[in-house]
Amino acid sequence: MPSAHALFHKKKKKEFNLTANPLANVNSQQPDKVLYDKAMHALKKGHYDVARLDLQTLLNTYPETEYAMRAKLAIGDTWYKEGGSAALSQAESEYKDFITFFPNTPEAAEAQMKVGDIYFQQMLKPDRDPANALQAQQQYRTMLQDFPDSPLIPHAKQRLRDVQEVLAHRQFEIGEFYAGREDWAGAIARLQTVVDAYPLFSSADEALITLGDAYATEAQIFRHTRLPSKAKAELVKVYDDRAAAAWDRVVTRYPMAPHVDDAKDRLVALGRPIPEPTPAELAESEAEEGSRMTVKLKDRALLLIKQSPSTIQAARVGAPTLVDPPQTYAPAINKENLALFEAALHGQPLPGVGPHGLDRTAVALSNGSTPPPPPPSTQGSAPLQFETIPDKGGSAGSTVTVAVPSGKGQSSSSASTSSTSSGATATSNAVVLSVGPVVNKPLPPIDKPAAAPDQINDVKGSPGSAQVYTGTTASNKKKKHKKAPYKSRDESSSKHKKKKGLDKLNPF
Repeated sequence: MPSAHALFHKKKKKEFNLTANPLANVNSQQPDKVLYDKAMHALKKGHYDVARLDLQTLLNTYPETEYAMRAKLAIGDTWYKEGGSAALSQAESEYKDFITFFPNTPEAAEAQMKVGDIYFQQMLKPDRDPANALQAQQQYRTMLQDFPDSPLIPHAKQRLRDVQEVLAHRQFEIGEFYAGREDWAGAIARLQTVVDAYPLFSSADEALITLGDAYATEAQIFRHTRLPSKAKAELVKVYDDRAAAAWDRVVTRYPMAPHVDDAKDRLVALGRPIPEPTPAELAESEAEEGSRMTVKLKDRALLLIKQSPSTIQAARVGAPTLVDPPQTYAPAINKENLALFEAALHGQPLPGVGPHGLDRTAVALSNGSTPPPPPPSTQGSAPLQFETIPDKGGSAGSTVTVAVPSGKGQSSSSASTSSTSSGATATSNAVVLSVGPVVNKPLPPIDKPAAAPDQINDVKGSPGSAQVYTGTTASNKKKKHKKAPYKSRDESSSKHKKKKGLDKLNPF
């Protein structure tokens, strides 16, 4: 006979089994539950088509069943676990339909999370097509914004940080490519996009250092241009300030990054002071760098085989970017450079630098407006001087007359005319006359065309007589050859009559 202790545990285990399924009794044999359990067993065994058939039968036969919501979500799971581009596309459609029909359920957040995972699984390396990475970023952002109370929020944030690590790495590689080919506008546009949109990027310190190097190179270019000293000094100062601002941000925002010493060395070489980061900035940078995992040799070897990107160095802490800032484009950088150049030449005040090292005062130019016109000159221009040009073919006294148009600061009368050695006189309305002697010689007579050659079949006659074609000239006469005699035995012809009677026997 079992003891009381054994009966107590047996009873407790029985009660636990009875409450395992809150939707129905364990021993229940309801047809909708039987179909649902059968579909779940097929899904667990990998028979996805059988599971979909049972789930669809359940929804069609029992539309009011309490298993409808779970069955609808399970249909998307069958496509998701099956894999492949076509199956994942069908799974996305099923999950979005589930969110539409059941938006306020906890399972809706799970469906939205799986939609982001569909694109996350199909992401490619940073140097490949970024379409799936951009879609994954959008789906995870939707998850964080629409379901802020879901327990899946920490997982969604980490996935979003992983995706943004790949997107930032792509922009950083393109910026380095442009910098290596000295396309500074393209390099600045890409690198500025990296530091603005992806602050948690593992190589953000390198991106800021390369951005400062691009500005420093532009300042060096203006140092060697032939500009007025004042304009040159203003342009060099603007670009040096931008370079220093980018390097300052490395020291203050990423003080624990591996390349912060390079930024400090550049500031010292430029003659700028090194800023001191605050304790909060030090703690934030230390937490980010400490959360990154070390890339091992095995991970580098796997990158040579698999097509998916590596997200090992992505940060495990920090808030990812939920809204993209305005992207910087190379044409806007070129217009901004043109505006700075025009302002320096015209003596206008040059804009300064912003808090992050980039100047945003050329927004009007980047929107397509034209740069301001140069200020009008208050002093009249000096009159043109006449110069005596020696005549190569004649005397050395030939001159060229240039008329000066009337305007502000000038007399309304045009310059006096001077005659050339040939006697030609320039008018007062001319701007520049021809240089050299002008000789009034008649044009040479027009050469008559040569006579056409005679036709071969024409007969030359007297000047008034008609020419008659005879058809038998010396050139078209043909030699007549003697024809061979006809042989009736060997040849056949319709022109010769056949022999009759005894003539057939006569060979001659």
